[in-house]
Amino acid sequence: MNTEAPARRGPARPSRARRSAGAAAFVAAGALLAGGAAHAQDAGAASPAEPAQDAAPDGEAPSGAADEPRQAPENHPPVLTSFVEADYPAAALAQGREGTVVLRLGIEADGRVSAADVAQAAGHGFDEAAQAAAQRFLFSPARRGDTPVASRILYAYEFHLPEAPASGALGGRALEPSSEEAPIEVTVRGPSEAERRRQSAEAVTVVETDRVKRESSDMGEVLARTQGVGVRREGGLGSATRFSLNGLTGDQVRFFLDGVPLDLAGYPFGVSNVPVGLVERVEIYSGVVPVRLGADALGGAVDLITDQDLCESRAGASYEVGSFDTHRAALAGSHLHRPSGLFARASGFFDYAKNDYPVEIEVEDERGRFSQARVYRFHDAYRSAGGHVELGVVDRPWARRLRLRAFVTDYDKEYQHRLVMRVPYGGVTYGETSAGVNLRYEQPLGRGVSLDAVGGYAYVRGRFLDVATCDYDWMGRCDPEDSKPGETDAVPHDQVFWDHSAFARLNVEWRIRPSHAVRLAVAPTYVTRTGDERRQSDPDSPDPLADRRSVLSLVNGLEYDLDLLEDRLDNLLFAKQYVQRVASESSVAGDPARDRDGSTHRFGIGDALRYRFTPWLYGKASYEWATRLPSPDEVFGDNTFIAANLGLDPEISHNVNLGLTLDARETPAGAFRATGNGFLRAADRLIVLLGNDRDQSYENVHGARSLGVEGSAGWTSPGEHLALDGNVTYLDFRNTSSEGAFGAFEGDRIPNRPYLFANGSARLLFHRVFAAEDEVALTWNSRYVHEYFRTWESLGRRESKQVIPSQLVHSAGLGYVVRRDRASLSTTLEMQNLTDERVFDFFRTPRPGRSFYVKTTADL
Repeated sequence: MNTEAPARRGPARPSRARRSAGAAAFVAAGALLAGGAAHAQDAGAASPAEPAQDAAPDGEAPSGAADEPRQAPENHPPVLTSFVEADYPAAALAQGREGTVVLRLGIEADGRVSAADVAQAAGHGFDEAAQAAAQRFLFSPARRGDTPVASRILYAYEFHLPEAPASGALGGRALEPSSEEAPIEVTVRGPSEAERRRQSAEAVTVVETDRVKRESSDMGEVLARTQGVGVRREGGLGSATRFSLNGLTGDQVRFFLDGVPLDLAGYPFGVSNVPVGLVERVEIYSGVVPVRLGADALGGAVDLITDQDLCESRAGASYEVGSFDTHRAALAGSHLHRPSGLFARASGFFDYAKNDYPVEIEVEDERGRFSQARVYRFHDAYRSAGGHVELGVVDRPWARRLRLRAFVTDYDKEYQHRLVMRVPYGGVTYGETSAGVNLRYEQPLGRGVSLDAVGGYAYVRGRFLDVATCDYDWMGRCDPEDSKPGETDAVPHDQVFWDHSAFARLNVEWRIRPSHAVRLAVAPTYVTRTGDERRQSDPDSPDPLADRRSVLSLVNGLEYDLDLLEDRLDNLLFAKQYVQRVASESSVAGDPARDRDGSTHRFGIGDALRYRFTPWLYGKASYEWATRLPSPDEVFGDNTFIAANLGLDPEISHNVNLGLTLDARETPAGAFRATGNGFLRAADRLIVLLGNDRDQSYENVHGARSLGVEGSAGWTSPGEHLALDGNVTYLDFRNTSSEGAFGAFEGDRIPNRPYLFANGSARLLFHRVFAAEDEVALTWNSRYVHEYFRTWESLGRRESKQVIPSQLVHSAGLGYVVRRDRASLSTTLEMQNLTDERVFDFFRTPRPGRSFYVKTTADL
């Protein structure tokens, strides 16, 4: 909880942060920030306010005490580095008035002012003038050790009449602390942005990637270690994945990159393949999604947050090599010209994997007999590459941030088999190329109003090629006899499709008072698609891929944020509006084109509540009546195996979360953390892919209910030498439909989905092993998945059912990091699936066995 001391007269004294007995919240040292006085003769002069001497939290000895019980990170308050003069209100100047405005400033980890609320008003136009100036201040941010953190302070802006009349606008300058002046004594608490998200009323889990950036794990593996999250995939790197959150999967969960839909930000091939090194943290919203994302999610949302710190120039690179001919590289850099506010950032990545790992399957011999054999996957390679460039300006009077981002990405994937591993393919490939641009603008508009708007355009070109004239066996041998072009179908395919997408996200916040805020979000998206089958079997018949199709979706939201009882109670009440219009113009042989249109209009409501019982214990409850509009892929199909269905209805669900969190950061025995959550998802008209290996389409078929619990616990020793973490998830996901395709299985558990899984990790850290600023880390990760049925549990006898067996997989790593000033170099050696456990996903498709990886990361 942020704590702030009131203004007092007299000499500046070091402040002492207070904490309740047993509280484990981190509290930074106190600081003195002087107010500003306006003098005509000093217009344009600005000297930074100096912080007071650091003070330790109660119960600890000051820095340098002989009997200091333990080493804690040194805390530093923010320091004003760029002062902006306020315009002296003309009416107050004409009336000879002076005034002092006390502002509550929210300072981000990059030193910019994110909020300037009036804590003590002066009236007569002084309040607005002080706010407008303070919102353009720039600080050297508060630091916990060497880590910049967000903070909140009180700041006094003083307006004094000039000693002699002068024409023009009058401004202010920062005062140096003195016995005659009245500095504001403040206590700064430095929670990171991740901590602020965790402690908000939102139903969110935050995963920070600082350490995992040095590991070989991809984004899918990182997310799979989180409670409530399941990530299943068909194979190795680049394979199709299914992300589940509290039981709901696929497009029921929406993905974003800095608030922009992931497929419109350059990553249409899935969250698992986003480079970990480009992401600072991941925010996972369970069932109840903030209005600012403009999302129509049913199961929740995942927002990947990139580095938002533009305070300094930096560069970084990483390279990884491993089993199955895996190579992954990433490069990023940024530069800020502080006098002008201009900045530039760029990043790029390249991934390749042959994925030729061994699998055990049934192989047919020349006489048609099947036997178990160990073979190597021979047509499963993956390659992707991409990059982005970002240009903009920060901390200008007309823009807090203005950023233009351009990107291009491309991937190619060999197709080894379908979901069920029965028939191998040796010449089928698919891929996508994505390019686009978006513009983001952030700016306070005055009187507590701020704007965050982003809009852009994205282009995707997809391709599917199946023209091979061979029958392949599992040994990779080609038999050209009696073969016709095409392996997946009776005819060859050479398909391309083009998506053109335009989108916008407009978020406006009006902070009426420090404890009251209203937020409005408007999020339109427009997608058009057309395609071409270049190997059409009948050239005279209409090409269904050439249909001109479009989807217009609009998600609006209105949110009221109420913060009471000195931040003990935080409540978010919101409403959403969902609008969608689907249009398709189809060509029919011998007839003119015909239109097939459909539209949807729905509303939703929700509420999220957080109550803090103590500084280290709080509870959360949230509810949303959620709607999920069909995605373009579901409406239009995939142009290959999945047919279009323009008549899909939206999914709806009643989503409930209830949880308790313990966060005791600083105790004599170390840091303790624990969460326990219960959840309910009562969904109806779920969209499910139905059909066989050749003909499929998405249909509204049934309702389902997911009821479950999840929990996590962790401990970090004093000095962070040892860290232990674990989590477990149990969900009871049942079919509730009494009619339709699944009516016969009412009450059955949804098949082919894990319902009990757990993760555990341990990290042992040694400091100053070979050098003054180095560390050696030993890590261990384990994942357990309980057995589950591949088909409906009421279908057939239990002993004859196909079962995905229980799996327990371990991985270990050894890492070394050496630092010098701001530069660091790390090398990590990892072994995944240590025991070479047989691992399965998706209809018993084998995953890779034991594998080895080496990753080197450099940061400047």
